[in-house]
Amino acid sequence: MLQNNIELDLKTRMIESGKSQTEIAENLGVTLSYINRITKGREQILNKTFVKMMEELGYDVRLTYEKKEEK
Repeated sequence: MLQNNIELDLKTRMIESGKSQTEIAENLGVTLSYINRITKGREQILNKTFVKMMEELGYDVRLTYEKKEEK
C-alpha cells in the first residue's frame, strides 16, 4: 500500500515554495492541465504495478522528500 498522499504532499510543497501550478508547468515544459490532473489525483504518477509487486513481496511503499541544499 502506498503510505503517502502524493497529491497533498505536492500541494503543500508548492505552497511552501511559493510556486504556482502555472510556474511549475512552464518550468517543466508540460501543460497546466497535466499539473492540475496530478495535484487532483486524476493522473497516476506512481506505477500501480510497482506498488502491487512490492505489496506481494510484503512491503508498503513510503516516499520521502528531502529539501535540496542551496548552492
